[in-house]
Amino acid sequence: MNIEELRDYCLLKPAVEESFPFDSETLVFKVAGKIFLLIGLSSGNRFNVKCDPELAIQLREQHSEVQPGFHMNKMHWNTVYTDGTLTRKQLCDMIDHSYAMVVKSLPKKVRAELAGE
Repeated sequence: MNIEELRDYCLLKPAVEESFPFDSETLVFKVAGKIFLLIGLSSGNRFNVKCDPELAIQLREQHSEVQPGFHMNKMHWNTVYTDGTLTRKQLCDMIDHSYAMVVKSLPKKVRAELAGE
C-alpha cells in the first residue's frame, strides 16, 4: 500500500479530514477533530495508528513490521511499516481499528451524527 492508496482509503471513511497541523511533512487524518493516523510524506513506508493496548502487543509480537509508535504514546499507538510482508487487508484492518477506536471515544451525540442518526 503506497501513500496515495493509504490516503484514498482513509478519505473513504465518514467525516475524515486531512491536514498538516504539525509541519509540512506529516500528513494527519482525523475524525471529528481526533487523530487516527499520521504518515510522513518523505518516508511514506510507515504510518502511525491508534491501537488497543492488548492488541498492540499481539501485533508487535506477530509482525516485525509493527513497532511501538514512533514519537507517540507507545501503549496506544503503533508504527506500521508497509514495505514488509503485511497484506493490504492487514494494513486496512489496522487503519479500520484505529478509526473505530477514535470514533468509540467520541461523545454519544457526535457518534450519532457520524452514523447519520
